[in-house]
Amino acid sequence: MNAKVRISDVAKEAGVSVTTVSQILNGKGQRFSEQTRNRVYAVRDQLGYVPDFNARNLITRSAKTIGVLVPNIGNPFFSTFIRGIEKQAMKSQFIPVIFGAENDPDVERYYIEELIKRTVDGLIIASPTVGQEEMDHLLDKNHIPYLLIDQNPLNAGDRIETDDKTGACLAMRHLLELGHRKIALVFPKEPSDNIMRRYQGYCDILAEYQIEPQEDLLITTELTKKGGYLAAAELVKTDATAVFAANDELAIGLYRGLKERGKKIPEDYSIVGYDNIDLSQYVDPPLTTVEQPVYEMGKIAFQKLVERIKEPQKEADEILLPVKLITRQSTRELK
Repeated sequence: MNAKVRISDVAKEAGVSVTTVSQILNGKGQRFSEQTRNRVYAVRDQLGYVPDFNARNLITRSAKTIGVLVPNIGNPFFSTFIRGIEKQAMKSQFIPVIFGAENDPDVERYYIEELIKRTVDGLIIASPTVGQEEMDHLLDKNHIPYLLIDQNPLNAGDRIETDDKTGACLAMRHLLELGHRKIALVFPKEPSDNIMRRYQGYCDILAEYQIEPQEDLLITTELTKKGGYLAAAELVKTDATAVFAANDELAIGLYRGLKERGKKIPEDYSIVGYDNIDLSQYVDPPLTTVEQPVYEMGKIAFQKLVERIKEPQKEADEILLPVKLITRQSTRELK
């Protein structure tokens, strides 16, 4: 196997010193002539030289790497969130290292420990199961900056949230204004902090309309399309005319489950989802949903983490992002 091209190879081919090549390729070669700089660039491209990142890391004491921990990479919400992070990270020449641990605390702790070993500059944590022990004994003691996303219930450090309670209120008011009074809520058996705020919004609006919650209209399942599909069997046993699904994946799963039972949307059930993932506008009928600024959330999360990396002692920041209702064809007035 051929050896990796080294900086000394570039220097030899260009007829200059290693120091000259290093300074030019690191943007510090203004004191050299344009001819010399262009020759070094040409040799670099000809040989396919890529700088040794580990060597640079020893000099700068920064890996220019951030860890991103999410519960489920396959969830379109998190894939959009990650794209927002990647966009900003590229501009700042950082590399995001992304992990989905499926809410397994042991796997998450392993990833956090390994990232610390590799001198990660900071962490964005969207997982609800990363707890205070990891913060105290792994991140804080090793002086690793971090930022929490709304699923995590801890109040430590910087965090970004969207206004989940208001989002649930928007969804419920929309259904109630259409005349629905029997509204089911489909949500996970073990709700994270942000889902609990949506549940609270559901309850608050029912109280505002002086409607008593019905236990059989609270349908719990796993927070996936499959979970929504399975929830359809419970939904058809109730007298519900409308559904508020805690996320779009649940709503999309409901579509299939209800169709298999001969039910139509919105003729038999009006459905509102949450997140406004890409797929929500392509299902039939297009899904009414609460939009979160997920892509912007990823961009802001990265920006705030970099601020924390640069200023470790600054006061903790908490950002609340707005939501809005996107009305499509999955809801209709109750006749």
